[in-house]
Amino acid sequence: MLSRRAALASLAMGAATLSPGALASAEIDDLDTRPGLAALAAQRRILYGCAASTFELQNDRFVAVLTHEAKLIVPEYEMKRAALEPQPGRYAFAPGDALVRFAHERGLAIRGHTLVWHKANPPWLEQALSTPRKEQILTSFITDVVSRYRGQMHSWDVVNEALSPSDGRGDHLRQTLWLKALGSGYIDLAFHAARAADPHALLVYNDWGCEGAGPQHDRFRAATLDFLERAKTRGVPIGAYGMQGHLSAFGPPIDQRKLREFLSRVQSLGLRILITEHDVDDAGGISDLAVRDQAVADASRRFLDVVLENNATIGVLTWGLSDRFLDPPGFQAKLMGYSPRMLPLDDNFRRKPMWRGMAEAFSLRGH
Repeated sequence: MLSRRAALASLAMGAATLSPGALASAEIDDLDTRPGLAALAAQRRILYGCAASTFELQNDRFVAVLTHEAKLIVPEYEMKRAALEPQPGRYAFAPGDALVRFAHERGLAIRGHTLVWHKANPPWLEQALSTPRKEQILTSFITDVVSRYRGQMHSWDVVNEALSPSDGRGDHLRQTLWLKALGSGYIDLAFHAARAADPHALLVYNDWGCEGAGPQHDRFRAATLDFLERAKTRGVPIGAYGMQGHLSAFGPPIDQRKLREFLSRVQSLGLRILITEHDVDDAGGISDLAVRDQAVADASRRFLDVVLENNATIGVLTWGLSDRFLDPPGFQAKLMGYSPRMLPLDDNFRRKPMWRGMAEAFSLRGH
């Protein structure tokens, strides 16, 4: 997902390092010191984490809250290809390095996002994929990036959002610049290159569309299972399915039965399950703050109750931690009359009903 936070991250990336305040031990007097989500999730052998950016980590209070609540981070923008390789073969590793260093100094795990996607690519890439070097352009980037962080990453989103059943292909693949240049084999190439560069990192196929109810989501679930089954048959080294977990508080509710059955099928393929980008859109609801917050919490809880039933689930990440850094609050407030509240903490880093629902879901796993 791309957002205002990604744009802010790109501004912060010029500095290439985090501020001394962010790297220092940020003691905040009024920090809620009760167990955080990571501690509660760990009791059930689940990793809890969130997306973070170099921009957000300039805020000392955010750093303190993040390190209390999370045990795993994922760069929101800094490891997308547009950020890492703005010019062919010329890498901008400093922001990603800073996030890896921050994670290690704070005792956090870190995962990489994302090596192959049809978005967030540098302007030069599409033209370059029309040359005889097109396969190398895919694999050399993966090799260079994954090798740089070899042994330091919990996991990698190797290929992101490659499926689109509505595009009408028998293999369900999305029509992208990668498919156009390399054919359907680009996915296999990507995963094998990542595995060669780091034999131990968990390699993830990451996508959306399987969470909801209705015919569109039914088709996406069927397509995803077919894709994963075929990939496993071919020996593609996919180790986990990444379910993004973008929900809507006031849209159609999830179908818990179908979601449960889908995740059971994923587990039967020998894959682990990782919730990679969970948030709950509260657009379309009434302006009453308490009602909106509870609707967000209820949607998240219904989703997590099913996800955490499955023993293949190893982690849950939210796409951010605090509403403070969400897409333009001013614009959203002007358009809808309120600012979005999609994440566990509000814009002052206080725990919301969504946080409490997640805490209860983690605490009840396996009971």
